[in-house]
Amino acid sequence: MTRPAWQPKPTPPVQALKAITLIVIVIVVLAPLLVVISTSLAGTEEVIAKGGWVVWPDHITFAAYRQVLSGGVVTRATVVSVLVTVVGTALSLLCTVTLAYALARPGVFGGRAVLLLVLFTFLFPPGIIPGYLVVQNIGLLNSYWALILPVLVNAFNLVVMRGFFQGIPSELYEAARIDGAGDIRILVRIVLPLSKAVVAVVGLFYAVSYWNSFFNAILYLNDSAKWPVQAVLQQYVTQGAQLADASVAEQATRNAPHSIQMAVVVLALIPIVCVYPFIQRHFVKGVMTGAIKG
Repeated sequence: MTRPAWQPKPTPPVQALKAITLIVIVIVVLAPLLVVISTSLAGTEEVIAKGGWVVWPDHITFAAYRQVLSGGVVTRATVVSVLVTVVGTALSLLCTVTLAYALARPGVFGGRAVLLLVLFTFLFPPGIIPGYLVVQNIGLLNSYWALILPVLVNAFNLVVMRGFFQGIPSELYEAARIDGAGDIRILVRIVLPLSKAVVAVVGLFYAVSYWNSFFNAILYLNDSAKWPVQAVLQQYVTQGAQLADASVAEQATRNAPHSIQMAVVVLALIPIVCVYPFIQRHFVKGVMTGAIKG
């Protein structure tokens, strides 16, 4: 990439300062992650001897992971989180894309009123008690739908996607209308291919939100066996693995609870860490495609 003519070349001290700053940021970001992974891979005696935290284990062992996965609590919770994340993200994207497209088109009946309602919820979100009463009255308590339907459409994501759709040239819509295309065909054949970047970004926002959500599960799911992995992780971290499975909890409490907690943290991070690089590449491709076509 060539440097613009108007941009001066940075001096060596500035380049060195930038390099040092980047190195410090990388260390600050990676150091806690290294401690978490090292503690989860350390043995019981080593974790206790070093005060609960290990920077680099002397002997790597997967005992904490075997102990966590053998009880079935984390495994079941991970399956629940995956299902809620996949279904929730798909439904949220479907509703957000269709509603944003409708609000982005001029002359839609009731579009302004709906947009004002969306902005009202964005500025004045409902509290915990009204949300709980709504979920209770429609019969969603102790149901997985309670983790999806109350947060199905995020007002910020909707506004962002609507703004992106409005930026698409109106000549494309008019040309498609002349060819006899309807709204669904225009959305699928024209709008979505040009909006891969924003759809990928919003999809990642929804996926991370569903995956990291634990408070709604604790609030709406009375049966702890239905909890997702983040709710289980919260219990491990705050209560020393005192879960419904007494055998796993007692064993974890006796054997280096920090290693058990960090193993659950690593297991909760793996799906997002594995998926993000592929989505990041899609981000770059979508942004570059939009820049070339623009």
